[in-house]
Amino acid sequence: MGDCSAPAAAKLPVPGKRNILITSALPYVNNVPHLGNIIGCVLSADVFARYCRMRGYNAIYICGTDEYGTATETKAMEEGCSPKEICDKYHAIHKDVYQWFNISFDEFGRTSSPQQTEVCQAIFKKLLENNWLSENTMQQLYCDTCKRFLADRLVEGNCPTPGCNYDSARGDQCEKCGKLLNPTELLDPKCKVCRNTPRIRDTNHLFLELPLLKDRLEEYIRTMSVAGGWSQNAIQATHAWLREGLKQRCITRDLKWGVPVPHEKFKDKVFYVWFDAPIGYVSITSCHTPEWEKWWKNPENVELYQFMGKDNVPFHTVMFPSTLLGTGENWTLMKTISVTEYLNYEAGKFSKSKGVGVFGNDAKDTNIPVEVWRYYLLTNRPEVSDTLFTWVDLQAKLNSELLSNLGNFINRVLSFIAKDPASGYGSTIPDAQDADSHPLTKALGEKVGNYVEQYIEAMEKVKLKQGLKLAMAVSGEGNAYLQESQFWKLYKEDRPSCSVVMKTSAGLVYLLACLLEPFMPSFSLEVLKQLNLPLETQLSLCDEKGDVERAKRPWDILPAGHKIGTPAPLFRELKDDEVEFYREKFAGSQADRIVKAQAESEAKKLAGKLKETKVSDGNTAKKDRPKKSADSKPKASAPTDAEISVSRLDIRVGLITKAQKHPDADSLYVEEIDVGEPQPRTVVSGLVKYIPLEDMQNRKVCVLCNLKPATMRGIKSQAMVLAASNSDHTKVELVEPPQGAAVGERVTFPGFDGLPDDVLNPKKKVWETVQVDLHTDKELVARYKDLPFTTSAGVCRVASITEGSIR
Repeated sequence: MGDCSAPAAAKLPVPGKRNILITSALPYVNNVPHLGNIIGCVLSADVFARYCRMRGYNAIYICGTDEYGTATETKAMEEGCSPKEICDKYHAIHKDVYQWFNISFDEFGRTSSPQQTEVCQAIFKKLLENNWLSENTMQQLYCDTCKRFLADRLVEGNCPTPGCNYDSARGDQCEKCGKLLNPTELLDPKCKVCRNTPRIRDTNHLFLELPLLKDRLEEYIRTMSVAGGWSQNAIQATHAWLREGLKQRCITRDLKWGVPVPHEKFKDKVFYVWFDAPIGYVSITSCHTPEWEKWWKNPENVELYQFMGKDNVPFHTVMFPSTLLGTGENWTLMKTISVTEYLNYEAGKFSKSKGVGVFGNDAKDTNIPVEVWRYYLLTNRPEVSDTLFTWVDLQAKLNSELLSNLGNFINRVLSFIAKDPASGYGSTIPDAQDADSHPLTKALGEKVGNYVEQYIEAMEKVKLKQGLKLAMAVSGEGNAYLQESQFWKLYKEDRPSCSVVMKTSAGLVYLLACLLEPFMPSFSLEVLKQLNLPLETQLSLCDEKGDVERAKRPWDILPAGHKIGTPAPLFRELKDDEVEFYREKFAGSQADRIVKAQAESEAKKLAGKLKETKVSDGNTAKKDRPKKSADSKPKASAPTDAEISVSRLDIRVGLITKAQKHPDADSLYVEEIDVGEPQPRTVVSGLVKYIPLEDMQNRKVCVLCNLKPATMRGIKSQAMVLAASNSDHTKVELVEPPQGAAVGERVTFPGFDGLPDDVLNPKKKVWETVQVDLHTDKELVARYKDLPFTTSAGVCRVASITEGSIR
């Protein structure tokens, strides 16, 4: 993979050849890519790029990190560094993840390059020259303390949606109710940086006049959506935008981190990321070759294929083409767009912002090989509807399709050929006399030839999942052929026929390496190694070389007398206990996992110290204790304050199964809570003032189960729900376990492993002593002193109260 500082050998369009320019949506650089991002753009585009090269087309694959915009500035503030440092850090992480996934970029660049500024400003000047831009005034929030206009994500306030009232809604969206917002709609807005109240102020911006470009744009869409065979979801998303009517779009922002606007009146502004990011495809190509215009201004000889998730469609079918059309230059506009829906994770959605799902670096850290990850993601590619990643499904596909079908076929063939001459072929491909007249073999050739033709048809239409299915069908035919031929009997009874079967099957092994190379390149390399073919062999499926015709005659693919290498299993079974391990390991959010890992590490260290000093829960060391006299009898003694610790509390994960208002107290709720016992416990809580009744239903909570029961307004409360409050007690939130935590499991604290009291003795003030050290931290994690409330699925949290008291 290249970048602007170290370009790979440049490729240029070749006259008379099919020249294909491939891009995948530029991944945003403020986080690690998850599996949904990977299948949605870079992996899908990689499969098509590899297919094109195998077919002998002159293909170039361009991608890079999208680095400008508010999200980068916000992330930089969170991590206490500059936007450039954030981009450098995450660009390297992205690059590393994609290298591990064997993504074959011709150029992997970044949008913060000088080339981006040059190309972006040149396009802008053309639009300005051609009168496609206008000036307009907008109202934005301005922070007098920070002396800057505030981007959407730099504002927080109360959500204006009736019934929501979430007090940490962002300027672009409320995370609680999901409502899309404008910053000026927020109630009691605050600057996220200094926490002061901003004011509304007028600011001038530049707009692209999309309505004036409507006729040209619609003509392009009408023509190219048919010629390029756009996917249905792309067509639907595009027409939805057109139906709503094109509106002028702001192309500038009041930010520092971005491409500067080359205009005297707007020199303190930068281009909006939606405007400059797609231009990154062009600028990254200019990093690959100074003759980039031969790719991007050559529509007669270059076909542009673009890959992305469905949320990116309008930017590529409406915005970017409008921008290029507006320049009046002869740009290579997108011919084919391939769009994926969402890949969901287990019971929910992959989420970069919330850290939910398996991320690229997570996949690297498992012992599951990259070819398995690629295969599973591609068989599960969400082409027409959302699909679901589950560990059980990955296990099933690995064990039944890769191991039992594909791996089994190849290993049977090569292992039999590798047997010594008394029971096999001494690792030498046998000759196959009169293979054409062998009925079973001839029928196989016809079937395989049909599959290969269908495979090419599917791949040309970018139906990648169908292409993979057809390639695997060839393996299935190979297994059926081996079984029907009963080659082990033929070896003893009809050696020439057995030789035909084995030479044909060895040809199929090579053909499978070809067909599957776009999907699993590391698998194909291993097959070449086991066939003892040079690893630099260019796997080919070219019409010009006769490869497609030869697929109908698999007995002619490998020469007789060729010595194969050493066969070895290609796949390993994934066992149930491993699946359970990965499901638990990747449950919850990344933040939960980090805290859980830290907690486990802290627990080990603390346990080591406790072992060394033989201390437990504040008891004195044995050496300091007075020796017992021979006739002394053990006496029951009341625990001292020194023996009071959090381990004496019985805090469990509970599930509120029912909540209602107390019949005789307006400020109290009565809840039925499942804490893992045969019967739910009745709990009375003074939360009416703080939490709406509907938010109390069917949610997991932390429950203190060994307080002495107390009667409150005629109803006995058998436990206490733990909640956090802010310093002036005007706001209260429930302490919530992760969704994956088991109902009834005990909430633990690393290093404190003692059994809880059956019932806390009110006279000894155990709860009152421990409670003063229960709090939330700046990351919203519930803690006892420095130790997190920990469950098997991660740590417990609150929604928004930092440094609050828990009671």
